[in-house]
Formats: sequence, structure tokens, C-alpha cells
Amino acid sequence: MTTDVTRPLQQSATASEPSSLAQVLRRVEAEVDARAEDLLAWRRDIHQQPEICWTEHRTTELVAGVLSQAGASVRTLPGTGAVVDLGHPEPKVRIALRADLDALPIEEVTDLPFASRTPGACHACGHDVHTVGLLGAGLALRALEEDLQARGLGVRLVFQPAEETHPGGALKVMDDGVLEGVDRMLAVHCDPSVDVGSIGLRVGPITAASDQVHVVITGRGGHTSRPHLTQDITYALAKVVTDVPAALTRRLDPRAAAVLVWGVVRAGAAANVIPAQGEALGTLRMLDAELWEVVEPIFTETVEAVVAPYGVTATVHYTKGVPPVDNENSSVVAMSKAAMMLLGAGAVQPTKQSMGGEDLGWYLQHVPGAMARLGTRTPGGPTYELHQGDLVVDERSVLIAAKLLAGSVFTALSESRA
Repeated sequence: MTTDVTRPLQQSATASEPSSLAQVLRRVEAEVDARAEDLLAWRRDIHQQPEICWTEHRTTELVAGVLSQAGASVRTLPGTGAVVDLGHPEPKVRIALRADLDALPIEEVTDLPFASRTPGACHACGHDVHTVGLLGAGLALRALEEDLQARGLGVRLVFQPAEETHPGGALKVMDDGVLEGVDRMLAVHCDPSVDVGSIGLRVGPITAASDQVHVVITGRGGHTSRPHLTQDITYALAKVVTDVPAALTRRLDPRAAAVLVWGVVRAGAAANVIPAQGEALGTLRMLDAELWEVVEPIFTETVEAVVAPYGVTATVHYTKGVPPVDNENSSVVAMSKAAMMLLGAGAVQPTKQSMGGEDLGWYLQHVPGAMARLGTRTPGGPTYELHQGDLVVDERSVLIAAKLLAGSVFTALSESRA
């Protein structure tokens, strides 16, 4: 696949760039392009066989098998996931590249010829693109082992399971030691609102903190003709759903942009029966990392205050999710430089902070790094939404992800030495 967006290292190296860097990025580009057909086939294969959180066995086997066959030393993680080290065994700088393996429990409705064959599961967040992008980067970097060795540069590929859970698979992966010796971590995330060939970046938080909340209301049910003799669970639950978000606007600093949204509300099974239990599940997101550290008791107090007049019992299950992904300046510079040299000077565009959560934030609490938004929209085509079963990505984004990740390893080295 040879198009403007997949190979323009167009006179891209300026006179101010070291020729060696321009040359190695041309080699990255060539290595990825040489494997384009295989990479797209692997992406379609993974897309057809999505695996949700903690069950990514087949996906792990695929990436581990391909990289092992290429001569890389692969360490599979307990359960699912894999780690691969390339380059110098005792590097001066080690850059980690991370991709997430898991799919979502959503039915695919794209009618693509390689649509999901697994009922109720699909790659509605583009993790198949992330995975094969990192696989392509790993194969390219494996071919450039001599360049890595000569620069004293180490690369660690992290194929992580269960990003779509709270608090995220990153915590378990870190417990397995993947950050040991790592100086910087980089990643990409699909953005279907951005044209393929463009990369969105910003310094500072690029995602929000995100927690999961589960409120269970219990009490004495009864007949709907006698609500005064019962504890009206359904009414109290409705007050939680409507009043708690409103009350939080007066309990939390508005600059934190906190937003509580319910995804599940359920109680009862008959029109004339007041049930004995009801529940609401949702997410609480915010842009302020400091508020995220202390918001749980405020949320619980607010729920209890809202239901107090109705004589019911509220039990709050609060699951700490993920901190914001806080992009560090030098890492953003490194990814920007690689993107501009590989894709052209206009390829990088500023991006806004998203209210979405991403467990890459856990890693970046320990090492500097950055996540780039990878354009996946076909220019002139429709704009899709993540976490929807109709998501379609322009497949050229797979090759761009591979080039950007591999190329950023070399530009990150220069930033690490600055």
C-alpha cells in the first residue's frame, strides 16, 4: 500500500536534522512498507477474533509467535499479554512502546468482510490497530537491531491485556516488572474524528481520570398501592440518578470538569410491585488529578444524603479507575518530530483533552511518556465514535502507527540525551 499518508518521508529531513536520524527513519518506513500486506492481514485476523479483558489468549499467541519467528526474545505474561526486549541488552536509554490487546463486549454492526465472528464482542475501540501497529513497529525495530545496538538503545514492547477494565490491566502488568529499567513509554490511540495521516498531540493531560460507581438501594418493598407502608426503592433510586449528579456540581470545583453519567439503572420486574432492591452503575470522570485522589468519600456522602429522606439503605461500591494520561513535554516533542519526518510537517495537530479514560496513565505516574491520537478517518468519509459497534477505521492507520512508534524510539533517544 503506497499512498501519500503512508510514505512521505518527503524531503522530510531538514538540513537541521542529523542525516543519521533521517536515514534510520527511512529504513523504518521501508521495513514497515515491506510488511504491509502481512500487517493488514494480521489486523483483520485479530479483528475477526476479538477477545475481551483477560481472555486475550489467541491475540497473545499471534503477536508472540510472529515476533519469536522474527528472532525476538518474547516473554509471555501470566494469563495473557507479552513483553519483548530489543536492542542493546544494557542500554543507556530504554524506550517502552505499549499496545492494548482487549476488545469490548459490544456487538459489531459494520458488515465488513472481516467483521467479528465472536457474538457480543468487537474491537470497537481500535485496539486491534494498536496491537498490530506495535507488532509492525517491533518487526521493523528487530530488523534495525544493529542501529539500536550502535546507539546503546533498548526497546521494550508491552502487549498489555485488559485496558477496558477498572482499574485497568496496566497495574497487573507493572506488578510483573515491565517498567524495570524503562526511561520513557510511548503509545498511540485511535481517533476516528481525525483524518488518517494526521497525529494529535498535546503536552499535559490528554485523557481524564475515570472511576466506576455502583449504587445499590435496598429496603422493604411492597404493593404500589401502599408506598407509605414500604420503602420506595424505585423512587429513591430515581433521586440518586438525577440528584447526585446535580449535587456534585455544588460539592466539586467546577474547574475539575467532573461529570457523572449512568450507564445502567434497574429495579423491579412488575408494574404493581415496589421492589426490595435497585441499582445504578456509571462512571465519574474528571480532568483534575488532585480531585481524583479525594473524590470517593465526597461521592459516598452525597449519595447517602440524597436517599436519607426515604428511609432506604444505600451501599456504594466505588472502583478507582485510572488517572489522567499526562503527556510529558520531551515525549511529545519526540513523537511530533517522528511524525513530521515520516508524514510531513503538517501531520501533527493539537488535540483537546478527552473525558475518556486510559490506563496508560498508571505507567506515566512512574515514567515520563506520551500518547498520540492516531487519525483513523478516511478523508471525506464519515466520522465514527469509539465504543460503538459500527466503528470502521482506515486501515492505512495500522501502517502509520507502526512507523510512528518505531520512529519515535529514535527521536526519543535524542530527547532523552538533550
